[in-house]
Amino acid sequence: MNKISIDPDKIPSPCFVLVERLLIKNLELLNNIQKEAGIKVLCAFKGYAMWSTFPILRHYLSGATASSMNEAILCYKAYGEKAHLCAPVYMESEFDKITNISSHITFNSFSQFEKFGEVAHEKGLNIGLRINPEYSEIKTDIYNPCVPGSRLGIVAEEFPNHLPEQISGLHFHTLCEQNADVFERTLRVVEEKFGKYLNRISWLNIGGGHHFTRSDYDVQLFIDTVIKFKKKYNLEIIAEPGEAIGWQAGYLVSTVQDIVKSNGISTAMLDVSFSAHIPDCLEMPYKPEVYGSVEYSPDKPTYRLGGNTCLAGDFIGNYSFNKPLLPGDQIIFEDMMHYNMVKTNTFNGVNLPSIGIWKRNNTFELIKSFDYEDYKNRLS
Repeated sequence: MNKISIDPDKIPSPCFVLVERLLIKNLELLNNIQKEAGIKVLCAFKGYAMWSTFPILRHYLSGATASSMNEAILCYKAYGEKAHLCAPVYMESEFDKITNISSHITFNSFSQFEKFGEVAHEKGLNIGLRINPEYSEIKTDIYNPCVPGSRLGIVAEEFPNHLPEQISGLHFHTLCEQNADVFERTLRVVEEKFGKYLNRISWLNIGGGHHFTRSDYDVQLFIDTVIKFKKKYNLEIIAEPGEAIGWQAGYLVSTVQDIVKSNGISTAMLDVSFSAHIPDCLEMPYKPEVYGSVEYSPDKPTYRLGGNTCLAGDFIGNYSFNKPLLPGDQIIFEDMMHYNMVKTNTFNGVNLPSIGIWKRNNTFELIKSFDYEDYKNRLS
């Protein structure tokens, strides 16, 4: 985002701010992809779950995916569709309820399929197995489901010669913020290892991690690859991006509260926490872009940005600015409408950032603010 799309003076701090126009731009692209490629594009709630925007999503996408009972309930009640389920493990106490509100279910192991498959079949769900092609180009192990000994997906050597009769689909999710060339190579490995099953099934879920809405994503290569594969195996193809939906579609607005200096390092203390509110920055890790910052220079005012929890590592740095920061200055983090927003927590009892929408008519709508009761109700 080279140009800010909001007026931060009209927004409370801290606040996640979705820019409606940018969300729709992403959705229009995703809709074009699913039409041209002849596939279904679903919203993965693990990456984007801002349910106040679900009425918009329904105009463009073909449904949603869930990885837990709560996500399945959100899909059924807030999105208005039965969920495509894919979880590492299912709980016996939840299984009856979760399958009542789902259309598809993917099992992560043959033992889970043996335990629950008959119930799912009797309820008419489309049943799939998650496969692990043991091939991934993800560089960060915490996000790589194909590391040796991975608990996610079934490797080819564990498959029988013939699939159980109830299985109608296969599912893999091995990409993370990657382009169509990686998908093309991954699909080639899937075909090499699991090709003998592809004529036996009716659908293939290619997971998320496709960076469809990134400016350099090769949309045509993805479409061509999918069309060729569909023609060969006569399969329904399902993609389930999360990040691509909210990609570059909004901000996290925060405010400097204090400037702390120690050993020649200046830290701008904010009213948000990296640990509690932007956890992907520490998990990935990555350095988020800040509107108004400039290329690092020791000759310019330079700061670490510090969070408001007691975690010693609750900071990101270094950021240079054209002029010194002062308490009351706004710090606006770019590209904050996916994953980070879903992962927020109240460690230390810190309030969650508010949630709002910058509407297409250039007005701000506050959707939700949080207080003590939200913190208290997570505990007992």
